[in-house]
Amino acid sequence: MPIKTFAFKMNLLPGMEEEYQRRHDAIWPELKQLLFDSGILEYHIFLDRETQTLFAFQKLDGEKNSQELGKNPLVQKWWAYMADIMETHPDNAPVSQELKEVFKL
Repeated sequence: MPIKTFAFKMNLLPGMEEEYQRRHDAIWPELKQLLFDSGILEYHIFLDRETQTLFAFQKLDGEKNSQELGKNPLVQKWWAYMADIMETHPDNAPVSQELKEVFKL
């Protein structure tokens, strides 16, 4: 199966850049393992400081991306942990928008 790329954006609340970085620098090992076990080979997140937009992309070796792991209790726990610093839905899932790939080199 070929490696796929999945990209999406989310929104950080104003003034939460350092806290977002701190929490991701200390990502839970069991969450990291879940992502790898789900076929997420790489996961990158970038911040546009001007708009507080988080741009994320993942390299996938399979069909699932991180946005499809929402039924997992560990993911739900992470979402609850992050809900105070990001735009979220009532279930704490990050408000996200999948991005369409328009160029690849």
